[in-house]
Amino acid sequence: MSQNTLPKLFIPGPVDIAPETYEAMCQSMMGHRGADFESLYSSIQPGLKPILGTERPVYLSTSSAWGVMEGAIRNLVQTKALNLCCGAFSDKWFDVAQRCGKEAEKIQVEWGEAIDPEQVRSKLAEGGFDTVTLVHNETSTGVMNDLAGIAAVVNEFPDVLLVVDTVSSLSAVPVEMDKLGIDVVLAGVQKALALPPGLAVFAISEAALERASQTPGRGYYFDFVEFEKNAVKNNTPSTPAVSLLYALKQKVDSIMEEGLEQRYARHEKLNGMVHAWMEKHGFKNFAPEGYQSKSLTTIDNTDGRLDVPGFIKAVRQKYNLLLNGGYGKIKGSTFRISNMGNETEASMQELLDALDDVIVDFI
Repeated sequence: MSQNTLPKLFIPGPVDIAPETYEAMCQSMMGHRGADFESLYSSIQPGLKPILGTERPVYLSTSSAWGVMEGAIRNLVQTKALNLCCGAFSDKWFDVAQRCGKEAEKIQVEWGEAIDPEQVRSKLAEGGFDTVTLVHNETSTGVMNDLAGIAAVVNEFPDVLLVVDTVSSLSAVPVEMDKLGIDVVLAGVQKALALPPGLAVFAISEAALERASQTPGRGYYFDFVEFEKNAVKNNTPSTPAVSLLYALKQKVDSIMEEGLEQRYARHEKLNGMVHAWMEKHGFKNFAPEGYQSKSLTTIDNTDGRLDVPGFIKAVRQKYNLLLNGGYGKIKGSTFRISNMGNETEASMQELLDALDDVIVDFI
């Protein structure tokens, strides 16, 4: 095997891209201020809306999800943010809020634990908050938070808006923005949606749009009002990554062809295959029962029984498949296996067979 061959990715993002998605990106370039682009933009909306569970316009941002995450802080926080922190990415949102010059407090739970809706209710009852941030599926820990429960609590406080990062859950599990009364749903496309990095999709409620229109200092590039003004014309405020929009169109069409319910069921089945492998080898899930991600698995190695870096290196060298050795402060004490995006029973079985073969040299 050539050492120059990049491995097949089973990391929690970016994930492997389908050949037909790459092919879609190779279409001819177009101007983004004309009818051709407006047609492309509008053709993506009917599929994107049910994926986000909304009837609202879905905006397309040439950025990572963090651009929109910071944008949500700048657009919506007028008094104080409450950041729900349970892992690397949700913890970072608290730091970002402060860097944006906003007052912020956090509910912090240990990595590997989920956010308790009752904690959210108690904190919001103290008053003074106008925005809550939540990472639905915390990619660092494999914890999937109780989105419906937390949204129901936030909705008890009429002047508080809920912003949700769904980067590694969108299209892998139902995300019901309108039904749950969520004010912002956002995602980068390089994880569960299985597209190359560089594009974010997001939708905002009418209440969020109204709040943004009254918030000073929200900037331009991620100004929600600018996104809305352009969306009504099937366009974007700034130059879009047209090739990525071709890819998004192809992917959304393929998701609609598969069917959302079938896509959810596929992710759950593949996730179950990883869980069965984990249990067969005596490992435990880092996430608690009832709060385990359906798109990735963070496997607990806190007892140090596995040389995680050595194992990952051996799997890559022998089979050219790549896992991830944990993230942030749990790097090495966990490892992560993704089943999101385009994976099938066959591709997951190929991975698990390879892991079976390699792990005998490590345990």
